[in-house]
Amino acid sequence: MTASAPNMIDVLPAIDIRGGRCVRLVQGDYERETVFDDDPTAPARRWIDEGAEMLHVIDLDGAREGRAANAEFVERIASLGTPLQVGGGIRDLDTVRRYLEAGVARIIVGTAAVTDRDFLRRAVDVCGPGLTVSVDARGGRVALNGWTEESELPAVALITQLEEFGVRRFIYTDIASDGMLGGHDEAEFGRVAGMARSPVIAAGGIAHPMQIRRLAATGAAGVVLGRALYDGRLRLSDAFAAAAAGMRERTC
Repeated sequence: MTASAPNMIDVLPAIDIRGGRCVRLVQGDYERETVFDDDPTAPARRWIDEGAEMLHVIDLDGAREGRAANAEFVERIASLGTPLQVGGGIRDLDTVRRYLEAGVARIIVGTAAVTDRDFLRRAVDVCGPGLTVSVDARGGRVALNGWTEESELPAVALITQLEEFGVRRFIYTDIASDGMLGGHDEAEFGRVAGMARSPVIAAGGIAHPMQIRRLAATGAAGVVLGRALYDGRLRLSDAFAAAAAGMRERTC
């Protein structure tokens, strides 16, 4: 499932790394952690074997500390040969270049897109269309530093600003839904995606094929899937089928 296929969207299994292990948090709360594997390459191999053509890899320690804390594990996953989009603590060009040299396809910038516009401009120059900004929102407002700090900046306003900087892809995470398995806030996502001129990927709380189908039908460029895959509530094959069905509805 790749963005280059005209009738498909990205279906992206998430691998969140903390302390070198594959974990999932609930609503971004570092105190509400479930460890799924001591080796993050193991789930990566699993999702690749099940047909994933791109993985969503986040360095949770990096997101909170502002540096690439788990880069070696990201590089191990990249060495498997499947394209990755990677985020968490990417706030300098050295880290950007390190990941690109490791074979990472998309670089995800979060906090730095808000706090360091000079870095953002240079990252766009280096990455081109591979530069992706993660817009993580609670109540429609952007959260920063691994979701530990809330701002007053509306998510839609941030996307509009960053498109002027040359950003051409976004991930919109509904923090309130993340890890809760109750479904993404589809209405808010539709509003955000409808106002953006660039592709927007949905993340947070997506746990059922029908949710994927509706998000695809309403304009999502992709979906990030986390806890539901690890808990076995959602099969990757069903996610692919739902995304394809949603795309057919979108183009009817």
